[in-house]
Amino acid sequence: MKKTYIRGRTLEEHIAENMKDPDFRKAWHDLDPEFELLESFIKAREKAGITQAELAKRIGTKQPALSRLETGRFTKATLETLKKIADALDMKLTVRLQKKRA
Repeated sequence: MKKTYIRGRTLEEHIAENMKDPDFRKAWHDLDPEFELLESFIKAREKAGITQAELAKRIGTKQPALSRLETGRFTKATLETLKKIADALDMKLTVRLQKKRA
């Protein structure tokens, strides 16, 4: 896997350094649910052996839009879109509320 460098540091080192800032750490962890969902879609798509282009066709969109969604650059996906993706992957979308961790 190719390493990404920011100002002479790897991305991992950059993130670790920024995690020392409580505001950055909170903002980072606030995104956990979104990234967990995106990761589960990507894993399900890959396990099914479906390309982004094929999945996009199944849900009635274009591959670049699906790519933006999978990389977290499209943050306003509707519940309807997420359900279409789950259905196209023969999965069930489950949304639930949990208490926040302290």
